[in-house]
Amino acid sequence: MTQAGRGARVVAFDVIGTLFPLDPLRPALGALGLPPESLETWFAASLRDAFALSAVGDYAPFAKILTTALAQMLATRGLSAGETALADIVQLLPTLPPREGAREAMAILSEAGLPVMAVTNGAANNTRRLLDRGGLSDVVRTVVSSEDVQLYKPRREIYDRVVAVAGVERRDLVLVAAHPWDINGAAAAGLATAYLSEDHPFGPVMRRPDHEAPSLPVLARLLVAAG
Repeated sequence: MTQAGRGARVVAFDVIGTLFPLDPLRPALGALGLPPESLETWFAASLRDAFALSAVGDYAPFAKILTTALAQMLATRGLSAGETALADIVQLLPTLPPREGAREAMAILSEAGLPVMAVTNGAANNTRRLLDRGGLSDVVRTVVSSEDVQLYKPRREIYDRVVAVAGVERRDLVLVAAHPWDINGAAAAGLATAYLSEDHPFGPVMRRPDHEAPSLPVLARLLVAAG
């Protein structure tokens, strides 16, 4: 699905959850005694804390937020783990495999001459490691991180940073994300948006995306056609 009038000159991808799903971390959480659904709970709690910090202008590294949220989740279940064990879980993030179709989508955009960026709430160095391991770094040459502005998406400042780095008008930059809250934040900042619905449908609360598709290759083709 594509709405008229929102083409792309630059495409910016969210990273964790969009290009790189978290599901491979589920067994590691199970080894700590947590049930399978704890993966979603942990990530949601971490995002909640990141959002809460940014809402008042505070900042902490995302790895520390993830570690703290995991320790709290274990404690609520009467479980515990040492600092090393917690850090080992978080350090698995840069080893995640890319989503199926990610390389194909990048090739489609590259062949159409559309520059590709990554914009992440994670650390820039870890993101570059992810892209390198996933075979995407040759296409995704620019990484914009929350570290750059010391605030987390969906604060407007990080989308402003992406626009400034891209060097294009807001309406010419498309954010691709599998998170409705990220789509909503980018839309509020004046960017075009593209929602990956592979994992979840888009609900009625947030601002609707300009483009929507159930896979990254299909979404990439929509963006090329809209341009």
